[in-house]
Amino acid sequence: MAFGFYFDMTRCIGCRACQVACKDKNRLGVGTLYRGVKSYTVGTFPDVKTYSYSASCNHCEDPICMKNCPVGAIKKAEDGTVIQDQEKCIGCRMCVMSCPYGHPKYFPEKGVSGKCDGCYGIRANGSQPACVAGCPNRALDFGDVDELRAKYGDDLNAGAIVVLPSPDETHPNVLIKAKDCSFDESAVELTW
Repeated sequence: MAFGFYFDMTRCIGCRACQVACKDKNRLGVGTLYRGVKSYTVGTFPDVKTYSYSASCNHCEDPICMKNCPVGAIKKAEDGTVIQDQEKCIGCRMCVMSCPYGHPKYFPEKGVSGKCDGCYGIRANGSQPACVAGCPNRALDFGDVDELRAKYGDDLNAGAIVVLPSPDETHPNVLIKAKDCSFDESAVELTW
């Protein structure tokens, strides 16, 4: 069994409501995000297109963060969600340095790392992760990857868009319905 996220780029407007919901649920300080939204432009004038990508932990099949944690603070839950026990974390930052997607974050004031757990506790009570519930356009979903694929179709890319590292190393459990422009090598991140 593998649980993960579905993201529909065609529905995302880059509003960052998912980012704010995650930040609020996890009580993250200024500058720290477990889910972040980045916007990109593709093409050249006058044919410029914009798209946004909402990213968090991909709950990979082969999580490098877990393999490289020297104290076993990161493990896979029964549903395949990659979770972290901050009580075991020694703050070595191996997970932060290992993840090709840059998702685990280090908290210097606490001396530990942290990451998205797919709102494991919230889901145990039958609700969706905060980011999914907070998306006004329903561009996000979370669940069993096979069920998500059946629900949304087979034309999904398992983490393979031009702004992401190759999915071959970790096999991320993220399904992406991409916009046509998301595969253009000319993608430039917009900064606000």
